[in-house]
Amino acid sequence: MAELPYRLEFSAKAARQFKALPPQVQRFLQPHLDTLAENPRSSRVTKLSEYDALYRCRAGDYRIFFEIREAQRVILVVKVGHRREIYRK
Repeated sequence: MAELPYRLEFSAKAARQFKALPPQVQRFLQPHLDTLAENPRSSRVTKLSEYDALYRCRAGDYRIFFEIREAQRVILVVKVGHRREIYRK
């Protein structure tokens, strides 16, 4: 397998959120996370206007919020969850 252009990292909060999801949802989200590492600016990604540097990836009823850190070539996942919960502050 070729090396991915970006390294995928989770914030502590996002890691807890991801681990709390049912295993079948984790398996469903994994290809979406891999795609982010390959191309974080694909057509499936939207910049969130209410947050300064956050982007959103839709995966069915789930959302992945992340930052792109170009200098380090890192995708930092900051929130993962169901769409009815992830937008709550």
